[in-house]
Amino acid sequence: MIEFTDRDIKRGTVVEPAWYRVKIDSLEKAVSAKGDSTNYKYEGTIISNADNGSDAFAGVPTPYWNFNSKAIGFMADFFKALGQEVKAGSRFDENNAVGKELDVFIENAPFEGRTVNRINHKYRLPRESGVTA
Repeated sequence: MIEFTDRDIKRGTVVEPAWYRVKIDSLEKAVSAKGDSTNYKYEGTIISNADNGSDAFAGVPTPYWNFNSKAIGFMADFFKALGQEVKAGSRFDENNAVGKELDVFIENAPFEGRTVNRINHKYRLPRESGVTA
């Protein structure tokens, strides 16, 4: 028997490109296919539109977003958006991001003849109210 959850149903929802408040739900770490680096794969859930507070896409899972240990510099803005000071010599436990919130820009992109959501490494600190003037 196959049973769908609400998350399963919402997974294919294409959202309007915008900044979204996102809760980070999980992190998967795996050795790369070549075996010479580590892949960090995060997934989250949209809470609301970070600029206008709309909850039209609340509960929609984010696309996975990935980092690789060979290009760790791409994680700097991610950790800054989590409120961390990032400078040479900084060290962070990547697991501590799970459960936290940040603002992420979600855009649309073509994939295999259809439109999908994409996170292209655009992050910012959440604003207090989640709504701008």
